[in-house]
Amino acid sequence: MTPQDGGKEMMGSVRWAFRCGSWTPSRSDWLLAARCIQREEKDRIGQFVFAKDAKSAMAGRLLLRKFICEKMGIPWSEIRLGRSPRGKPFLATPQKQVGSDSGQAWSFNLSHQGDYAVLAADQGVQVGVDIMKTTMPGSSSVPEFFRIMTRQFTAYEWRIIQSAGSELQQLAAFYRHWALKESFIKAIGTGLGFNLQRVEFHLSPEPLVPGSVLRHTKMHLDEEQEDDWIFEESLLDADHHVSVALGPAGISGCTALPSSLPPPASFTRLSSSELLASASPLTDEDPAYWEGFKTKAEAPQRQRDTHMST
Repeated sequence: MTPQDGGKEMMGSVRWAFRCGSWTPSRSDWLLAARCIQREEKDRIGQFVFAKDAKSAMAGRLLLRKFICEKMGIPWSEIRLGRSPRGKPFLATPQKQVGSDSGQAWSFNLSHQGDYAVLAADQGVQVGVDIMKTTMPGSSSVPEFFRIMTRQFTAYEWRIIQSAGSELQQLAAFYRHWALKESFIKAIGTGLGFNLQRVEFHLSPEPLVPGSVLRHTKMHLDEEQEDDWIFEESLLDADHHVSVALGPAGISGCTALPSSLPPPASFTRLSSSELLASASPLTDEDPAYWEGFKTKAEAPQRQRDTHMST
């Protein structure tokens, strides 16, 4: 997929992706990255057992800081990130958004799963993003996996999922629906207490293929179609579904979506040098941090055994 901006970012919208799965940081790369995030973030990332998780979390923090620095105009060294009680990242010390022409507040969200970390951000709307990689269940058959997950989808959604074709196609439909639901949950900031059967998705009639972005999937909330929510769906590659939920900035229903939104754009893939392009060190170098990282296994054995090549 060729990265495309389409002028969209200039209109107050950002879509970035970074492929953590193929990132093999050198000693100097990893130590520099660790210096450019907050100390508590560095400590938390250092506690991950597997390198895959540490890299995903590191990339996510760098994506957030890059966005705030470059798009909101806040110097890297002044950025303080916090987490809501539900785990959603936010700017802990909001400042004047130097880079904003419209004066509308930014909403941003992050997701990392599979081989990628992704960031979506927009002005004047509420944003949630989720990425899911289609993988075979590690310890059960597909029918058994679906049985365990029965309560996560409505009867209508299960009919769509289970009529998708082969088991792999059914899993792809499963993870597509899952990404849609999670992007909505993350946009509203509700967290684990939300009953996923309250939301039901009616998929776009157009095929979802790498390189395209669909915006015609509809959400029903408590059996009523919600026209104030838009969902952008795309494939980073054949295995990775991404959903971006765009909703009213007021969330309570007081504020509607803008009457016109810029056309959807594909996620721009960033290189490791682009990820750190605006970074500035916040702490001193910690050589022991590299020693801890290089001893980590890449991923659990089960993940390595069930990995599906793209």
